[in-house]
Parts: sequence; C-alpha cells; structure tokens
Amino acid sequence: MIDIRAEIEQAIATKQASLALAPVIEAAGREIVEAVRRGNRIFVCGNGGSAADAQHFAAELVGRFERDRRGVAAHALTTDTSLLTALANDHGYDAVFERQVTALGARGDVLVAISTSGESESVVRAVEAAQRLGMASIVLVGRGGGRLARVPGVIVVCVPSDRTCRIQEVHTMVVHIWAQMVDEAFAA
Repeated sequence: MIDIRAEIEQAIATKQASLALAPVIEAAGREIVEAVRRGNRIFVCGNGGSAADAQHFAAELVGRFERDRRGVAAHALTTDTSLLTALANDHGYDAVFERQVTALGARGDVLVAISTSGESESVVRAVEAAQRLGMASIVLVGRGGGRLARVPGVIVVCVPSDRTCRIQEVHTMVVHIWAQMVDEAFAA
C-alpha cells in the first residue's frame, strides 16, 4: 500500500530543496519578461507530461495567470497534430520541435524546453536550433539535468529529484512563478 503521508512529505521536501533554485528561476523569469517587453515570442516544448506542462505555460501566457493583462505571443510546439505527425513522418520524431523552432523562431525569442530527464533528443535538438538562431534557451529539467543542462549558453533550472512526479510538480510551480512575473510586469 502507498504511504500517502510519505508521498506528501517527499513532495514538500523536494519543494524545500528547490528553494536553492530561486535565483535561477528569477533570472529565467526576467529573460521571459524582457523578451515579451521587446515584442519577442516565447516557444515551449516537451514530451509526454512535459508536453502538458508546455501547453499549460503557453496558455497562462496567451490568456492570463491571475491578473488581467495583454496576451503574450507564446506557442506550445506540442499542439498541432497535423504538423507534428507530418514532421515525424518526413523528418523523424527527433526533429519535430527543431523544425518548428527553425521555421518560427528568431533572434531574441525564448525557448522554454521541458524534460524531466534532460535526455529527450527532440528537445535537445530544439534547444540547439534555438541557440543557432540567437534565441535564449531555458531548460526545465531534473535528474542532474542530462544533455540539456550541458548545452552551452542555456539557463538551467534543475529540480533536485530523480522522481518524475516530483520533478513535474516543481516544474508546474516554476511556470506558475514565471506566469506571475509576466502578470506583474504587464498587468492592466
């Protein structure tokens, strides 16, 4: 039987350990706010649960989080099934986000790449493409950061956990903090 109390305690402990990430979370949030202020766009990608997190974050930016403000040009690269399946069929799944970043991204835009392991090839290739274009790249990872944390020039937010569920819980908290920063910067 699952020890529910232990699960809750572990979730709390992971968030407590994540307090050390506050400076990098703030720096990444400032990067997002400044890109929006310049009129640049925010792109977000990930696979599986991280794709859901990508869509959640983009929705908070285009809509709003807790305060009324203008919409932000944010795009989850995970939502267009016709495009995703065409790219996967014609170029292989590892290229599905890279091709979109290359086609849609521009210098000054921001890519937020989400992967609990930091090892997802499709996400790594998207970050590498963003770097070539002069975009800022923010990676939300766990498990030591994997390959994504080793891409030169990226801002790394690495959750101190090896459990996917705990990493995803902190990722959700982080994107909520960033959405709150955007709300505060652009509230009506």
